[in-house]
Amino acid sequence: MVSDIREFDLEKALKEISEATNSAELQVIKARYLGKQGLVTSMLKKIRELPPEERKGYGKMVNQFKRTLEEKISEKRRVLEMEARKIRELEDRYDVSLPGARRDRGALHLLTQVMEEVQEIWSSMGFEVVLGPEIEEVYYNFEALNTPEWHPARDMHDTFYLDERWLLRTHTSPVQIRVMESRKPPLAIFSPGKCYRKDTPDSTHLPMFHQFEVLYVDRHVSVAHLKGVLEVFVKRMFGENRKIRLGPSFFPFTEPSFEVDVSCGICGGTGCRSCGGTGWLEILGSGMVHPNVFRNVGYDPEIWSGFALGTGVERIAMLKYNLGDIRDLLRNDRRFLKKFMGVNA
Repeated sequence: MVSDIREFDLEKALKEISEATNSAELQVIKARYLGKQGLVTSMLKKIRELPPEERKGYGKMVNQFKRTLEEKISEKRRVLEMEARKIRELEDRYDVSLPGARRDRGALHLLTQVMEEVQEIWSSMGFEVVLGPEIEEVYYNFEALNTPEWHPARDMHDTFYLDERWLLRTHTSPVQIRVMESRKPPLAIFSPGKCYRKDTPDSTHLPMFHQFEVLYVDRHVSVAHLKGVLEVFVKRMFGENRKIRLGPSFFPFTEPSFEVDVSCGICGGTGCRSCGGTGWLEILGSGMVHPNVFRNVGYDPEIWSGFALGTGVERIAMLKYNLGDIRDLLRNDRRFLKKFMGVNA
């Protein structure tokens, strides 16, 4: 048994520990000497086989080997962990003097911002937001709105017909009919959404555009009520200094009908190139609901009266932000989009 101690090469074991290059190698060395089947562990198991007079000296020496190896292995493990941490730090190191990675900040499209602003204005005046289908019946899109078959708007060249009964709605006015059919007055609604017409794209026209309609029905509603809400809307949308004027116009579903103009924001109404020298810009169409429309939905025009108005959201955006080409709203030019990020925030 004493020969086991003499044959055990402690210096060799310590050299192996010091030359270990990573934790895995160190673990193999530990298992070789201190594991369940390790050399030092085997020597400790043999103590009980020794004569009593040899056990003390033998055990003391073997335990000294064990403590020495455990200490050196622990020291080596700390060194290897520090070296590994330094390597990780070097790999993860970044130069704080370099500019950081920049991510573009997104924002709502200008049309969405304008639509939300318009909706907030009308909602604040008590108008309920109501939506309707974009694929509409001919009846709701035209006939119920007092638009006879001979009207130019019903020409195949002006409207996207799906068949004889269905079409892509040309305005959001059908929502008014659907609401009045299902409800009794008084009522006040705001109906936004997409519309479609067979227009060739140019600086002021698109085959798909956004529109909103406003309808108010009650007893004794007059043009004065219409003019009042229009003034509130224009001043909140374009500024307190803007004015409106109503001129005669024609729409099949209103009588009388009015074209509404807003004073030019560039020249203040004195006349410039933007407004064609008139000082005014057309903004929307409006009027008192035609008695035939009331009759179509079962309202008695002798009892109920109301007004309706509507316009394109693109039109509002162009007037408010002095845009020269409606197609800029669809081109996805990042320079254009960035210019109008958060304008209504």
